[in-house]
Amino acid sequence: MAGEPAHEPDRGEEASGESSDGDPTAREPDGEHAGAAAATGTGNSLRDLGTVYLKGTAMGAADTIPGVSGGTIALITGIYERFVRALTRLDPRILRHVPRLHRAEGRRDLLADLREMDFFFLVALGLGVVTSVVTLSRVMHLALETARAPTFAFFLGLIAASAVVLYGELNLESAGQAVAGLGGFGLAFLLSGAAAEGLLGNGLPVIFAVGAVAVTAMVLPGISGSFILILLGQYYYLTGVLGEFVDGVIAVVTGGAAGNLPSLATVVVTFVAGAVVGLVSVAHLIRWALDAYRTATLVFLVSLMVGSLRLPVVEVTTNVDAWTPAAAGLITLAVVVGAGAVLLLDYYTADLSGMAN
Repeated sequence: MAGEPAHEPDRGEEASGESSDGDPTAREPDGEHAGAAAATGTGNSLRDLGTVYLKGTAMGAADTIPGVSGGTIALITGIYERFVRALTRLDPRILRHVPRLHRAEGRRDLLADLREMDFFFLVALGLGVVTSVVTLSRVMHLALETARAPTFAFFLGLIAASAVVLYGELNLESAGQAVAGLGGFGLAFLLSGAAAEGLLGNGLPVIFAVGAVAVTAMVLPGISGSFILILLGQYYYLTGVLGEFVDGVIAVVTGGAAGNLPSLATVVVTFVAGAVVGLVSVAHLIRWALDAYRTATLVFLVSLMVGSLRLPVVEVTTNVDAWTPAAAGLITLAVVVGAGAVLLLDYYTADLSGMAN
């Protein structure tokens, strides 16, 4: 379920070369992107971008649930390599075309660079992710409000099973790798303890840092973005903020009062800004670490999951009023359902596991 897979063989699928009149996204990607599009069956026609959007909704749904990785879904749907490649090709120097957009040559050069970066693919994928995150985060927030202990028990099962599966795909071969594992466990144990006690708070610097780290999980199959939010104690807060922000935007659009929309927008923008920084910095750092010290880096990341279990355990034990047989049965069932979901996903995607490669 985790790690960057070996390059997939050509499945013989040709990237769609459909074009539509005046549609700048309908051209087939050139060179390296044409190969990626052929391998995934997704080119840059509107139909293909619609398919990418649907795959993005699946990734977003996975990243909203701790223990399930959007990166894993990218592997399953065959777009992982294209996704990572497009991220690493994002280049802010494209803004040099902005002063020339009033000229046909400037617009043509801008579109050429956007195609080279596979920008339209990222936009379609991102819209799909956002659609699912906005929708499901409201559901998860409601679950935490109305059934906090069982919901955290569900998270406990998801994260614990994910750690077991991922550890099973690693082979510790050196003392350095063992030290990396201990370091990951210790760091997560301390952070999750601080989060459980509310020591991290919800200040904007914390939100910015959380956004920068959480977004990198989309690049790493097996590591969930919402798991990072759980680890740092921001999951409940941010899912609530997002739901209220969407409600506020809808209210303003329909002629209602803005209310506390400006303060909510500040939090959302800060998180998104951190995510952008994470994509162009932290994600590249993690990719470098995986290339240079693959096993040690993966051991560290998976050990983070084990250490973070402290938080859901604390939440479950402090939110169960009395450990009656019924309460214990409900908590056990939630843990089993969470773990079972991950184990089933791993069973049906075992051939896609590339962590130990």
